[in-house]
Amino acid sequence: MKKEISFTLNGLEVTVTARGDMRLLDLLRGPLRHTGTKEGCGEGECGACTVLVDGLAVNACLYPALEIEDRSVCTIEGLLAADSRLSILQEAFVNEGGIQCGFCTPGMILSAKALLDENPDPSDREIRDALVGNLCRCTGYVQIINSVKAAARKLKEKR
Repeated sequence: MKKEISFTLNGLEVTVTARGDMRLLDLLRGPLRHTGTKEGCGEGECGACTVLVDGLAVNACLYPALEIEDRSVCTIEGLLAADSRLSILQEAFVNEGGIQCGFCTPGMILSAKALLDENPDPSDREIRDALVGNLCRCTGYVQIINSVKAAARKLKEKR
């Protein structure tokens, strides 16, 4: 079964045809060409595919594509400014060394965004809790936590 669905993707209204068995991950990476969303485990364990649906961090590998009808989806591509500059959060990951191979980075950043949107001044424990579903094999997490803290400080200064 195929169905035409409409939703907001990174601030733009889109309409696309999706199969009934299609995952959000496949819809994003396939016909919508948003390849910043990565597939790691395909089982909801690693967080590489994390995107925001209506502001909540979800595993796109587990999320049925048809369920995004009339919702808002944000991918890593949606964080770029109109002039293609990195967001404060993306910049903090670069500056603080929160990126090494970069595979987990889109999911980490979107999980961190969901946290900072809800709690602009999180504690280390709250950051760790928000990122518990995102695995990284390269950085050892210290730089990732420092990246989120740096972004929180910068966003606070901006307000």
